[in-house]
Amino acid sequence: MAQHGTVFLMYHELSLPDRQLCHAEPGYVRYVVAASDFRQHMKRFAAEGWRCRNVSQSLESFHTNSVCITFDDGCETDLLCAGPVLQELGQAATFYITVAFLNQPGYLTHAQVRSLRSAEFEVGCHSMTHPYLTDIDDTRLRVETGEAKDRLEQITGAPVQHFSCPGGRWDRRVLEAVKRAGFRSMATSRTAMNLASTDPFALNRVAVLRGTSVEQVMRTGRGQGLFLAQWKESARDAAKRMLGNSAYDAIRGLVLGSKTDSTSPPDGHT
Repeated sequence: MAQHGTVFLMYHELSLPDRQLCHAEPGYVRYVVAASDFRQHMKRFAAEGWRCRNVSQSLESFHTNSVCITFDDGCETDLLCAGPVLQELGQAATFYITVAFLNQPGYLTHAQVRSLRSAEFEVGCHSMTHPYLTDIDDTRLRVETGEAKDRLEQITGAPVQHFSCPGGRWDRRVLEAVKRAGFRSMATSRTAMNLASTDPFALNRVAVLRGTSVEQVMRTGRGQGLFLAQWKESARDAAKRMLGNSAYDAIRGLVLGSKTDSTSPPDGHT
């Protein structure tokens, strides 16, 4: 039986026919959901009376029959695909933006970020340059949290209250930096449902992968079937601790058929 709470869904870039993706590596592509699939996910939630909410709304009350919709990175399809679908259905979402990706091919421009905000979507921060925050020194950590927040607020002309960790990497030092920067919450990539007792600075999220069916996403929204994902996640976390991020990514790249480097790629959530 599903617990009484809210699942935070984590999307990334949406794919459109004949439109080039931001990156072609297998590790990235596995997180790219077809725009048509995303539409079907959202339509099914709406048809069954579910509310798709943003982070601020979700933090007000954790309950069933709602999901929190989040997007990482700041791909242009946030505005081209996700936004129109959500607006059509009267649903909400939070878009976590990586500041340095803005104005790059395939990503939002500054003006498009303002358009998202003008459409009453919530803009959050996904760091300045998308490193693994656990691997950088304190000076750079301030840039990736506080300065990134300031820059996004300059771009949007509105407060930016929520942060998500690149690659899901965080520790106590990262948490304290996010708090000092003035954010109200921090989202991780840990697979679990969020409850009223969940620490807002350790919010759980469930990644929606390429090919996820409507039935699968509905089960996830109900908090069903998360145990296997949590078991796999525990195994991956143990490997990351033992190998370190660089070695883990190198092995992961070989397994997925793609060479990776020691920095956190936009897809780095597993």
